[in-house]
Amino acid sequence: MENYKQEKREHYIETYSIAHLFSFPITEYIQVHEYQRGEWIIKEGTRPDYLFYVIEGKAKIYVTHQNGKTSLLNFINVHDFIGEMELLNEVYYSKGIQTSTTTICFAIPFQSCRAKLLEDVTFLRELSMFLSAKATRIAAKYSHSLAFPLENRLADFILQTADHDVYKEKHVTVCDFLGVSYRHLLYVFAQFCEKGFLKKEGTSYRIKRQDELSRLAEMLKNE
Repeated sequence: MENYKQEKREHYIETYSIAHLFSFPITEYIQVHEYQRGEWIIKEGTRPDYLFYVIEGKAKIYVTHQNGKTSLLNFINVHDFIGEMELLNEVYYSKGIQTSTTTICFAIPFQSCRAKLLEDVTFLRELSMFLSAKATRIAAKYSHSLAFPLENRLADFILQTADHDVYKEKHVTVCDFLGVSYRHLLYVFAQFCEKGFLKKEGTSYRIKRQDELSRLAEMLKNE
């Protein structure tokens, strides 16, 4: 993790200003953190020291079950908060947050801002809207698994997790997240390659027709 300083910090704070989301002068508290692909923003079971706001990049949320199995729960994208549940709850088991691409976040320290955040009506209104939208997305994921074929859901998953047009997620993770068999997943990947949507490169895939994948994924968003 790199903590931006001086001019670099000021550039991001000015370019991606979030001052309008708060009633108090938040700018003086904001740190700007950069995480490389595969870095953990929050390690599972470890409470974070910051409330994060994503301004570039994307990440994934993981949880480990009592049987030792790790599952992908959801995605984090630009304009999403990270650590909001730890802000609101004194006792909360933190999920693991791992970056899918190089990711840049605003980091607001709990130590100096927790009381201000919990008393800020403007921020709490924004956070309520974010949590509502987040709950709606999670509910939609389960309804999509019943209403749409794997082609649509896999296209969306590939676009969500790809880094610079390169997709390299483990098949077992995808099977678990999408609720499909390994054989069915391989069949659809083979179809995507035959149609020229993807090109297999070793253990990864390169996106060749993002427009076609976007067309399939867009059907989920229009539901």
